[in-house]
Amino acid sequence: MPLTPPLTPTFTHVPPGPLAGPLQLLPINASVVYVHTADGAHVGSLKLLGGVWKFKAMGYDAAGRMEPGHGPLTEQHNMQFATRDAAEVSARLLGALGSNP
Repeated sequence: MPLTPPLTPTFTHVPPGPLAGPLQLLPINASVVYVHTADGAHVGSLKLLGGVWKFKAMGYDAAGRMEPGHGPLTEQHNMQFATRDAAEVSARLLGALGSNP
């Protein structure tokens, strides 16, 4: 699952509104994949739970503290995927948000 273009992950507050797509997936281990915008902002994770990949939204407050279940993709929290396909994840998450994948 190569990252294109090269990604510099950031873990900071993302204001509401459209997100830079396509989303990028950064594998952490066999059951966790970080989800970042095209410009590197961390917006959540995919977690393999019971054989299903579930999106877990993540936000950060103004001081940089993690806020699980929050952030720009809060409404997509717990969206399920059969695989961790970057194109599908990006299209579905950004499509639900109204952003261009």
